[in-house]
Amino acid sequence: MRLGDNDAAVALAAADAGAAIVRDMFGAPLRHHEKTPRDFATDADLRAEQAILDLLRQCRPQDAVTGEEHGPAGEPDAARRWLVDPLCGTVNYAAGHLLAAVNVTLTAAGRTIAAASADPATGEVFWTDGARAMLRGGGSDTALQPTAATGLVDVNLDEPPGPGYRGVRLLAEPGFNARFRPRVVSSTLALAWVAAGRRAAYVTSGPMHENLHFAAGIALCEAAGCAVTDVHGEALSPASTGLIAAADTDTHTTLLGLVRRASAQTGSSPTSPRA
Repeated sequence: MRLGDNDAAVALAAADAGAAIVRDMFGAPLRHHEKTPRDFATDADLRAEQAILDLLRQCRPQDAVTGEEHGPAGEPDAARRWLVDPLCGTVNYAAGHLLAAVNVTLTAAGRTIAAASADPATGEVFWTDGARAMLRGGGSDTALQPTAATGLVDVNLDEPPGPGYRGVRLLAEPGFNARFRPRVVSSTLALAWVAAGRRAAYVTSGPMHENLHFAAGIALCEAAGCAVTDVHGEALSPASTGLIAAADTDTHTTLLGLVRRASAQTGSSPTSPRA
């Protein structure tokens, strides 16, 4: 495949290739490959990542790659590195729900150059070249337009025990339920939905620096003009913990206040690192 110098086109093609594998294997018997007591991969994760790696090696052989399943490859200090999350929503997928994302991101010098997040269920691919945020569907591209009109806020509850911000505390805040309607997708596909106006916001804990699960979604939200910070309201940095990505500043301000109140109830900082 020849995609020239268009890194965004490579990211889009790679995510689409992984999504095709995920879609084709959906519903088939799948082996589980245990990684930790709380985490596993399936045959679909492995095959989708391999399809993405094959395309990247063909199109960008000099670039380094870090895949969720295969780990890092290429020069450790390479100027350009691809982050690959072949199936974000493995538990959903293994349980028979095609609610997942295939994420591919290119980083260089600490910034995102291009990213794509594919939805295997719909065939849509959300992508950015670092300036524009677009949706590829039906052979055409349309600009992503975030809006908080739905009032739907996706809260990641798949969090290991630890101090600091906790999603369950946020859901218990009266102010949250007075204004928003919670959703739990358990896939970073929800971040692409924030950029597309299908969610008002997304909130999670955990480290964000070069996090291959979140990198594509963060890039999409930033390019679409969303309000994106850590859970303390600070700009994302290598030290950031947690994420609030909202369709507009008003929604972000409200959620930030709710996160602070929920964290204050336990006397912990919303940016305390995980144990």
